[in-house]
Amino acid sequence: MTLLLLHFAATLFMTGLVWFVQAVHYPLMHRVGGSGFSRYEAEHTRRTSPVVAPMMLFELGSGIWLVLAPPPGVDVLLLLINVAVLAVIWGSTIVLQKPIHRDLEQGFTADVLDRLVSTNWIRTVSWSLRAVLLLYVLQTLAAVPLQPAPVTVPAAVKAAPSGPPIQVVQSP
Repeated sequence: MTLLLLHFAATLFMTGLVWFVQAVHYPLMHRVGGSGFSRYEAEHTRRTSPVVAPMMLFELGSGIWLVLAPPPGVDVLLLLINVAVLAVIWGSTIVLQKPIHRDLEQGFTADVLDRLVSTNWIRTVSWSLRAVLLLYVLQTLAAVPLQPAPVTVPAAVKAAPSGPPIQVVQSP
């Protein structure tokens, strides 16, 4: 259960980050200007990777682990869907966004930057779907009533003689 909560927290972090990047960061790259854009893009990549890579790796590893060892009461199909959407995110990152960032390191081109913004919607929607899916998984777990463990009374306690009831005396 702890791993599921940590996985959900990482997904929420990445969902918030990708929305910020999609709505604010990438569109503002149009305003950087052509002369310093290559340096800006290289620095953007250098600073972004240490923030994003560990979270993405944790999401991938924990997502796979959750499928292999699902918490009790969690539908494995939902965890498989979660990993499938993670695969879409990783595929989009490797096949689309990474090459576009490499192109942008060569210099600013408005249509290349527009392609980065438009293809990044794949990741934005995918992370958002995963956040909703994992919230649903956690909600279904919270809705399942916990079954109390059966209480067994040792035979010695059952056989113990019962005496008179204990009286509580209050002191003045």
